[in-house]
Amino acid sequence: MKKTLMVFDFDHTVVDDNSDTWVVRCLPDQTLPDSVKNTYRKGHWTEFMGRVMNYIGDQQVSPDRVRSVMESIPFTPGMSDLLTFISEHKSTIDCIIISDSNTMFIDWILQVSGFQAAVDQVFSNPAKVSDLGYMEVLHHHSHDCKRCPVNLCKKKVLELYLSEQADGGVEYERIFYAGDGGNDLCPSTCLRGHDVVMPRRGYALEKLLAKLEKQKDNAFLRAKVIIWSSGIDILEELKASMQL
Repeated sequence: MKKTLMVFDFDHTVVDDNSDTWVVRCLPDQTLPDSVKNTYRKGHWTEFMGRVMNYIGDQQVSPDRVRSVMESIPFTPGMSDLLTFISEHKSTIDCIIISDSNTMFIDWILQVSGFQAAVDQVFSNPAKVSDLGYMEVLHHHSHDCKRCPVNLCKKKVLELYLSEQADGGVEYERIFYAGDGGNDLCPSTCLRGHDVVMPRRGYALEKLLAKLEKQKDNAFLRAKVIIWSSGIDILEELKASMQL
């Protein structure tokens, strides 16, 4: 069974901001104290978010308040059109999200927007509200990739998903991968020559891919690169590949 696979990052891709930093808007003064901010260590964002959510809980901000703030995050321009198109073509398009945010934020945002039907699976850091009303965030998995944050290698997630789909008899004629960040480079390297990696214009992934192309490092990246600015750009590419 031949299908198209659409893979999205979430922050600055599906939504037009960073959901992990958007959450501080639920605090009375909408900012974190330096005592929390200064605990961040490179490559250990998930542990940092655990401390952020602890601080939010300590300020007696309810999970319902956190949810209502998360539900106000704006979608990236054109993304609603793209997700609507995907939800109308589920027989031929599979769609997954691979994100370093967390499952709770993403589920809340997809639910309120009505776009859950477009997305088949979300791969992110598991999150839940504890009995004390504090939100807890865990690592998605462990891995040995040196390029990625300790909690998530998007390439490993994508490869495992493709392998499981193939075992179930689903082969993808073409894969589109849309993202913006440095951690979207690693999964781009497992794409084939007829697949498409779509970096958002002006963001880190575009710069990293441009650097690779200058180095002519074709062994590292085989997929075609198409830059996007709005969800409509991705939608047009998707339609063209499906000859619609």
